[in-house]
Amino acid sequence: MTATTAPDLSRFDLQGRIGRLIVYPVKSCAGVEVQEALLTETGLEFDRAWMVVDEAGRFLSQRELPRMALIRPQMKHYEMVLRAPGMLALHIAYDRVEAPVRVTVWKDEVAAYDMGDVAAQWFSDFLAEPGQPPRRLRLVRFDPEHKRLSSRRWTGEVEAQTQFADGFALLVISQAAVDELNQRLAARGQAPVDAMRFRPNLVLADVHAHDEDQLQMIHIGTEQGEARLQPVKPCIRCSIPDVDLATAQTGTAVADALRDYRADARMQGAVTFGMNTIVREGIDHILRVGQPVGASYSF
Repeated sequence: MTATTAPDLSRFDLQGRIGRLIVYPVKSCAGVEVQEALLTETGLEFDRAWMVVDEAGRFLSQRELPRMALIRPQMKHYEMVLRAPGMLALHIAYDRVEAPVRVTVWKDEVAAYDMGDVAAQWFSDFLAEPGQPPRRLRLVRFDPEHKRLSSRRWTGEVEAQTQFADGFALLVISQAAVDELNQRLAARGQAPVDAMRFRPNLVLADVHAHDEDQLQMIHIGTEQGEARLQPVKPCIRCSIPDVDLATAQTGTAVADALRDYRADARMQGAVTFGMNTIVREGIDHILRVGQPVGASYSF
């Protein structure tokens, strides 16, 4: 196969395409929608490469600090620029880190690098809560030499890596699933929500709602060949999809709607939406919006 010949995916039951690609450079801050992204061992390049931690080195998220949704990264050639309402822009060079530290993501203690006092003060100032004692927050970057593995309960014999994501390299949802949810929200008199409320990396287009729940392997036709992503665990939803991306206001409309139809027997009745996915083949391939997707169902 030449570098310019896309693989033929017509052999698969499901035929779709990549509708959207989204990278979340700083865990729990706003996403960056891109037209193409490098696929690495840990997912999309720069995805969850940085994280905000408290004084004890424990990760923070929109669950506790919904204003994190208002922090918007911009990825430039040599640096990441972070912007937030009322704040000067914070510039983070890709090639600079400071002291090595140990930080905690859920139950995992991982190696990271502190990003310095300027970044720490910026996050501490913006995320300060009125009426609460000031918190000394820090921004850290994942140490690329550290190997953080996804749970073998779900990946089996595969040693699947991730950075600061909750547990897996990629999250995949279908646009049709979001459209169905929005129809249900409209019937309740609620406003529609964007797919980014669910923090997906890949949004599949031209497939049926929740097809992603039943796929053995997701095959993507790239210019470098066929990339393979394996869905391994339904994504249990927390309060984050109910954080308004424009205002950081919280509610319950999304959770209330999902509870009516998305209780998942595979997860003991918990509400799920989207599939956690690991990289099986295609490291260093370029994923692009519009690329063909093929898959077989795993009924």
